[in-house]
Amino acid sequence: MSINRRDFLKTTAGSAAVASTISIFPEDVEAKIGELKYEGETGKWMSSTCQGCTSWCPIQGLVVDGKVVKIRGNPNSPSAGRICPRPHLALQQVYDPDRVKTPLKRTNPKKGKGIDPKFVPISWDEAINTIADKIMGLIQTQETHKFLLMRGRYTFMNEIMYGTFPKLIGSPNNISHSSICAEAEKFGRYYTEGMWDYADFDLDNTRYILGWGTDMVSSNRQTPWFMNQQGYVKDRAKITCIDPRLSATAAKADRWLPIIPGTDSALAVAIAHVILSTGKWNKSFVGDFTDKVNYFIPEKEVPTEIEVEGKVIPVVFEEKHTYGVIAWWNLELKDRTPEWAEKLTGISAKDIKEVAKEFAEAGSRAISWVTPGASMQIRGAYASLAAHALNGLVGSVDAVGGILQGSSVPYEKAPDLKPYLPAEFEAALKQKKIDQRGTKKLAAINKKTGGGVVTQQVADSILTDKPYDIKVAIGYWNNFTFSINGADVWEKAMEKLPFYAHITTNLAEMSMYADIVLPAKMHLFERYGFVTNKQNLHSYMSIHQPLIKPYGEAKTDETEVPFLIAQALAKKGFDGPLRYYQDNFKDPETGKVPETAEEFDLFAVKFLTKPVWSGASNEKGDTINSWNELLEKGVWKTKKYKPGKKIDNFKTETKKFEFYSETLKKVMIEHAEKNKITVDEAFEAVNYTCRGELGFVPHYEEPVRHGDEKTYPFIFAEHRSRLNREGRSQNCPWYYEIKDVDPGDVAGKDVTKINPLDGKKLGLKDGDKIKITSPQGNIESEVKLWEGVRPGVVMKCYGQGHWAYGRVGSEVFGSKPRGDNNNKLHAFDFERLSGATPRHGGNSRVKIEKI
Repeated sequence: MSINRRDFLKTTAGSAAVASTISIFPEDVEAKIGELKYEGETGKWMSSTCQGCTSWCPIQGLVVDGKVVKIRGNPNSPSAGRICPRPHLALQQVYDPDRVKTPLKRTNPKKGKGIDPKFVPISWDEAINTIADKIMGLIQTQETHKFLLMRGRYTFMNEIMYGTFPKLIGSPNNISHSSICAEAEKFGRYYTEGMWDYADFDLDNTRYILGWGTDMVSSNRQTPWFMNQQGYVKDRAKITCIDPRLSATAAKADRWLPIIPGTDSALAVAIAHVILSTGKWNKSFVGDFTDKVNYFIPEKEVPTEIEVEGKVIPVVFEEKHTYGVIAWWNLELKDRTPEWAEKLTGISAKDIKEVAKEFAEAGSRAISWVTPGASMQIRGAYASLAAHALNGLVGSVDAVGGILQGSSVPYEKAPDLKPYLPAEFEAALKQKKIDQRGTKKLAAINKKTGGGVVTQQVADSILTDKPYDIKVAIGYWNNFTFSINGADVWEKAMEKLPFYAHITTNLAEMSMYADIVLPAKMHLFERYGFVTNKQNLHSYMSIHQPLIKPYGEAKTDETEVPFLIAQALAKKGFDGPLRYYQDNFKDPETGKVPETAEEFDLFAVKFLTKPVWSGASNEKGDTINSWNELLEKGVWKTKKYKPGKKIDNFKTETKKFEFYSETLKKVMIEHAEKNKITVDEAFEAVNYTCRGELGFVPHYEEPVRHGDEKTYPFIFAEHRSRLNREGRSQNCPWYYEIKDVDPGDVAGKDVTKINPLDGKKLGLKDGDKIKITSPQGNIESEVKLWEGVRPGVVMKCYGQGHWAYGRVGSEVFGSKPRGDNNNKLHAFDFERLSGATPRHGGNSRVKIEKI
């Protein structure tokens, strides 16, 4: 994607001309980008990282006269220096004139949607002391557990703000956004092969990709690498996309299966049925019957013995690198024929058989690519489990051309906190977490009962004071009022919260309920940090560093802000956090103790990344021998991963790839015992229909949909844009100008896609205004009649609908959104096994009215 610098200046400056209805924005644009010169000047390319999605790609910015004017991929990146449109949009983010410039204080005690907070600028000293006084109040009343830290996106400097700060002030409540991201997706990998993480893929050698709700060129992990590879993959492999929407990837795929949302588990087990019943499983990986006869006969269990010529002979299946394939067939697969699945999924039995045959014939070079589209559903855990289990059947797990766990990147962990915790914090830190994880109805079994997070539940917990009331909260890089199902529930919760401080680049919906707003540095251009990730068979560390001076008085959320609070607390008589930070995060090169927030910011990132830049990891990957060299290169990557290392060494109970998950069985027994119920009662409590042994194999679960079909005849589904910087690019004019890069969408608008057959029944034509209503709430939109959406499904892109964030992102800042927010329609419900927020799968039915 190429964007002219002159157009950038013109477009961005134009954003300042949009009128404001609330006197938060300055009349004069502070970022005077229109005065910059570029043509003919020499700049310097500096390395940093884009976090516009979870690909976390290394980038470089061209800095001219103290301003960043152009973005490109870092040539040292494992993605071969490729990037997508998102980093380009970040230029308009960093120079957004609507950014928060200085700390703000609320002067209107009344909170609510559309209510002007009447923010006034204050000093950093006043803002930090206000927060510190609130924390000291909790310490003095022995209520430190009533402090809440909410994290959205993050760098790995979250070891400071998220990992240590709440504990240092006596609270167990560090709440991540993870469960609104992809926890149900990880569920399938963990309970088959013991990996709670994102996967890597050997695209150079694959021969088949079966994509479950994935639009690989737009909105999935490794986006730039897949964009680079798609043409080559097409030359040697087949791609099948399973998605109710004709995505950019589906448009170029060999086959598009427009599935009925929420029925992915039915399709997955039907494919597995075909692979086994036709004898096409990978026998070198899975194993085989000793007599070479295929006993996977539809609608029949595999017998334990047979009679041959009057003799009873045992039926033996010798499994090699897997566990429980016979149990899986007998408990679930035997009856899951393509004809059965056709009625549920809307995909023909013929197509199911053909896809299963193609996928199986590609063998260990086939990838069943599971994403949130198939798993972030109310009963999505088993869809994830079933779709990922297909990799086991064809032996593509940890195989050339298959799906891989990859290597790890070395970095330091935060030092031990215990010496800095007063004895009186012991009871507070043992308090239950506010998100109620591990309880009967919210299992969140990330590796163990209650091991995950249930971000969405926090809103309800605040409203009900269960397990206790929250009195003080801080949020950073988050906007849960906008980004989580049941937006109205979060709005009510934020109204009730007694004190909230928001660290943010822009005044977002969550900021409008804040008592203190702190301006944050923009991750790509203004701060230090680092992340680790994987692409192209390499795991890597990518650095953040300041390319330019920060806007206004912005500071780093994960390091500078907690250090400033620690300093203020020390002056008020509580010095534990400050002692911890100063004792443990000295400059690794000079030994200097951090005295200022800026020094702590730098010393902390140097400390945590030292295993890479000190040269200690050179044998594991790239050669880097100094801190400055890491800043210059921007990336350290491992040697290319060699598939096969994990075989028979998976982190499961059996060390095998588990079709019958002994790992899940163990955790569910522990969860049931903890809650003093049976395992069957535990499954019932988390809204799953399985009972007994069925719960430990991948199986079909009927989708849950809020709203009866008669009143709400359509299934609502959403997709992601290749322009969405996780909902943070909606104050960028470029976002709207080129929105039609997303198939079915229209530049400058936020349309709802409806199949023309449905449009005809409703008497709708392109451009008609409609009201969409679910049992949770309603939104208004504009119709786009489009053949690329399955009949009976209403499809809309997530991302627009901000009533706060800036003068471009909303029609009337503070009250009237530009477009509308899908989360007003999504039911406030959960995928309760993983704790995930079900943003896909058609969890809500809707009705449509012309307005």
